[in-house]
This record gives sequence, structure tokens and C-alpha cells, in this order.
Amino acid sequence: MHSIGMRIGIRGVLCSLLVLLLMLCTQPLAAQTGDQSLGAVARLDGDVTLDAVRSDLLVEIPLSQPVPWRTRLMTEPPRAVVDFRTLDWGDLDPADIARAGQATALRIGNAGGGWSRLVIELDEPMGFTRAGLTSDAETGAARLALRLEPIDAEDFARQAAALAATDNGIPDSALRGGDGRAPLGLRPTLVVLDPGHGGVDPGAVHEGTQEANVTLTFARELAEALERTGRYQVVLTRDSDTFVSLEARITVAHSARADVFLSLHADALADGQAVGATVYTLADGAADAAATALAERHDRDDLMGGGVDLTGTDDAIAGVLMDMARVQTQPATDRLARALVGGIRDAELHMHRHPWQQAAFSVLKSPSVPSALLELGFLSSDADRARLGDRRWRTQMERALISALDTWVAGEVALQDLRLR
Repeated sequence: MHSIGMRIGIRGVLCSLLVLLLMLCTQPLAAQTGDQSLGAVARLDGDVTLDAVRSDLLVEIPLSQPVPWRTRLMTEPPRAVVDFRTLDWGDLDPADIARAGQATALRIGNAGGGWSRLVIELDEPMGFTRAGLTSDAETGAARLALRLEPIDAEDFARQAAALAATDNGIPDSALRGGDGRAPLGLRPTLVVLDPGHGGVDPGAVHEGTQEANVTLTFARELAEALERTGRYQVVLTRDSDTFVSLEARITVAHSARADVFLSLHADALADGQAVGATVYTLADGAADAAATALAERHDRDDLMGGGVDLTGTDDAIAGVLMDMARVQTQPATDRLARALVGGIRDAELHMHRHPWQQAAFSVLKSPSVPSALLELGFLSSDADRARLGDRRWRTQMERALISALDTWVAGEVALQDLRLR
């Protein structure tokens, strides 16, 4: 009885401290939202470059750190637009940027609501076929890479309408969610794709095939397919054969303010018996240990996505706060897992006999981003290895995942609407 009483007493003190902490944090955070110091703002970190590759236009924008971003298409004349949240352009003069391909002029300016804008005027309609942000795990620097290709007027209008979902005449204050963005359904869904392993870590290796190469190829193809819909923006945790730590992958998701984090893998097992795609989410039993480890080892402000200032906070309190965030996120994560399994099954693609499993993967320990790990297949299986190397199969899987994400987003929007009634 004494030990139970002690536990209840400690828990009561902890809850009281938690309430007090949240009360103390609320006002300072509100003040910081509208008055950030320049040091907290991402900066242009090099030259903006434009290149023509056959009929396509490639644009690269180097940044000092990841920053929320969005793309737009505008007409009369055709324009490709990229908006950045709190980006300092420095002394950039767009006239100094070398033109290439279909780009006829460039401008930068204020897009309102804390967003800055880069406008690329085009001499013909073009659509985004690729738009991805990558981050350097060591330096923290980021690079936004865009690719546009010529499209007909009808496709241009369709993609422009999809990307302009937040510019629909509804007052900005009515659109913005708690993080300053439009809610799901009124803007492109931001997906962080995480190709597992890379660089010095090749992952599983079987019959000369490296997991790191398989996941990177699939992630690039899936990113392009998602962007083509006009309904998604994609950030890659890596876009080359480079090593990115598990902690850095999580930080990329929070820095980009991801709606979904999907880690891609293709493992190998010694017995070679495992076959088929498998979806993993974080095991319930791993939550407490994850919260403790993350609170001790990483920048807790980044891990919370800026939602609560944990500076100087006791690790026990920080762990409780991250657990609370994870509890709020877990139902959305579970719905994401069901949607992924359903989408893959509906496409009649082979799945593991236990298609949804839970495990303590470190990369799934984000407190506030719905996260799942997808084993596309197993390199130790001859059948899976052949499928992973087949472009037609990968296209089928990409379509299945897009369908699954569409289902998940529609469900989240419906729940969001119910909460607002």
C-alpha cells in the first residue's frame, strides 16, 4: 500500500508540474511566433541554379537549414512559384541568376503570412515532375530540387488548381491550423520519404543487391509519382548514396512539418523465409524507452516540432510531454497503417502473412508525426528481389501507396471536419 501511495503521490506531483509547465510555456511561445530572431530563420546558402536537360527545366535552391515550402503554378503568363516560410534571401538579385531553358525571368518577393516567394516566368506551360528537399545530416544545410516538364494547357490548369488549394478566397485566418498552415484537404499533403540506410551503411546485401540502392530508387520514383498528382509535396531524407543518422531523419520530418513520415526498407533474413511487403508502426512497449532516450540525447525543441518549449525542462517532464504528443499521434498512425495495408492488398500485391506489425524501430519514434516503416519486400527472397528490380512492379506499388495515402488523407479530413462542427 505504501508503494502504491508513493506512486500516486509522485504521479500527482508530476501532473501538477506538467500543467504548470504548459501554462508557463504558452505565453512566451505566442510571443515568439510573430517575432523570431533572424538567427532562427533559414537563409539562402549559395547560388540558385537553373539548368535545361532536354525539354525539362531543373532548379536548385540551397538553404542553410530545412524550411517549410510549397509550390504553385500560375497563368498569364505561365509561372512556376515556390514559397518558403521565413526565408532570408540576403542580397540576392534575381537578375544575376543565369536563365536556362524555358525560364524567361525570375522575381522574389513577399507572399504574405510569413512566406517569401520565388517566381519563375516560363515561355510555355510546365508542370512539376519533381520537388524534393534534402538535408545534410552533418551540416544541417538543405537543398530544394525542382524539375519541370512541358505539359499541355489542360494539365497545367489542373495542376495549378490542385497546388493553389489554399488560395481559394477563404480568409487566411480561417484556413490556418495550429501550426500556421492550412489544414489537410486545403493544401498539398506533405510526405517525408525516408530511403533506409545509405553511404557507409548499405543495409541488407543479398546476391549483390544493396538495400540502400533499392530504397533510394523506389523513393525517387514514388516521390515523382506523388508530386505528379498535384496533391502531395515530398521531402526526401536523402537523395543520394549518403549516410543519414536515424536522429537526423526524424529531425528532417519535424523541420519540414511533415503530415506523414514513411521509411522505406527491403531487409534480408538469414532463413530466407519472409516474403512480401510489411508495414511496421512503433510498438506500444517502446514508447516510454523512446521518450527517455530522445529526451536525453536530442534537441527536445526539434523533437516536439516547436509545439512546446522544453528548454531547461527535467527529462522526466520532457518524456511525459513527448508521450502525450505520441498518444495524440498514435490513432492517426494506426489509421495510416490500415490504409497502407488496404491499398497494397487492393492492388493485389503480395504481402507478408502478418502485414501489419509493431516494433521498436528508432526511426519511428517521432512524437508528433504519423510514422510508418514499409518493408517493400525481402532481398533474401528470390521472388521479392525480382519484384523489387522490376519497374512495372514498382509502378504498381507506387500506385497502391498513393491510393493508400489518398484514403488516409480523406479519412483525416473527415475527422477534422467532425471536430469543427
